[in-house]
Amino acid sequence: MLLFLSEGGTAMEYDEKLARFRQGHLNPFDKAPLQSPTDQRMTGGEVEFPQKADLRLGLSSEEPAFPCSERTMDLGLAEDHFSRPVGFFLASDVEQLRQAIEECKRRILDLPDNSEKQKDAVVRLIHLRLKLQELKDPSEDEPNIRVILEHRFYKEKSSRSVRQTCDKCSTIIWGLLQTWYTCTGCSYRCHSKCLNLIAKPCVRSKVSHQAEYELSICPETGLDSQDYRCAECRVPISLRGVPSEARQCDYTGLYYCTNCHWNDQAVIPARVIHNWDFETRKVSRCSMRYLALMVSRPVLKLREINPLLFNYVEELVEIRKLRQDILLMKPYFITCKEAMEARLLLQLQDRQHFVENDEMYSLQDLIDVNAGRLGCSLTEIHTLFAKHIKLDCERCQAKGFVCELCKEGDVLFPFDSHTSMCVDCSAVFHRDCYYDNSTTCPKCARLSMRKQSLLRDPSTELQA
Repeated sequence: MLLFLSEGGTAMEYDEKLARFRQGHLNPFDKAPLQSPTDQRMTGGEVEFPQKADLRLGLSSEEPAFPCSERTMDLGLAEDHFSRPVGFFLASDVEQLRQAIEECKRRILDLPDNSEKQKDAVVRLIHLRLKLQELKDPSEDEPNIRVILEHRFYKEKSSRSVRQTCDKCSTIIWGLLQTWYTCTGCSYRCHSKCLNLIAKPCVRSKVSHQAEYELSICPETGLDSQDYRCAECRVPISLRGVPSEARQCDYTGLYYCTNCHWNDQAVIPARVIHNWDFETRKVSRCSMRYLALMVSRPVLKLREINPLLFNYVEELVEIRKLRQDILLMKPYFITCKEAMEARLLLQLQDRQHFVENDEMYSLQDLIDVNAGRLGCSLTEIHTLFAKHIKLDCERCQAKGFVCELCKEGDVLFPFDSHTSMCVDCSAVFHRDCYYDNSTTCPKCARLSMRKQSLLRDPSTELQA
């Protein structure tokens, strides 16, 4: 007792210092107040001298009880921050977690056996190890390409802080910490740990086998026809949200759970074709991917689906005329060496169907028509093509026509706005001359006479 007093002063001074230390390091989750040795002496309790570790802590307030780096302090593992809720730490990568685990191990060895602080440190160590197991990278031998249910997954890892959502578990994918897989066909994205739990086939396979739209507006059949289950994953759902909320897809008319329907917005093809309505509506995840893959596919034949649409939308009439002119220009480019070298037809490489027919449209075409983008771009391409044929290329100019009815005027081309073309021989005339002429086409009459002469005397053609 005398030795102890000589080292630390009087017993009263040491007791007060120890009480202040314990009060400053009190765990806020412990509701019972800590009673100082002075209070114990006043109430008749016995004064217990601190252990060796407490002496070291109390005698020098400037020195920490256990050595810990600044990184450990950031992780919430220092003495002053040990009372944080379990699992709360600020680690941002796997390396910091590993350092925190090592610090926590040393801390457990230094703390008194069976003490409350040692138990808390053990709990913290368990949580750190679980977090490390969750965030650590997959093994090196894990393949970069996986094929599951017609999905073709590629492994990805970002060096930037990319925040994305897993389509399987609906939780966040942290780009700096976690590895994920993305399907190249439908852009389905999931954690590497969720890869083997996928039950949804790739939407691209559906597009390949059934490239057509649902053309009925929200064909709802009722939740009872689905047996009150999600149309995709078959989990129980209801309109009241118990056990899970039922969300309707405006494209299919079916109901889905919250994991399969994230309230994504998309343009509905049926509403566009029948009502020229481009307002986005809520669709399921599967429908959103399907519409995204189908948006540029020319599968809409407007003349058959809704021919009256051309009577109400003037822009569609203009687009149809421009497409017809481009089809008339195509033979000039195919036989022109300069046009092939300049690759003029590649101006329409994003809309290849425009140089194949004038009937098929994609949903993106209709969206661009409504926004005014398609008319402007197609007019510029039409002007570029006409300039090559009529001004820049002598070979293409030589393929023009002279009106055989009036035999006057400039050289005519079938895509000129003031011309008409014979449907039988493709000869080009002035529009007024063609419709005022009551006789047959001069070129057709000439070809008919030549054919009759060949039938009478086949040697004539040989001599000619």
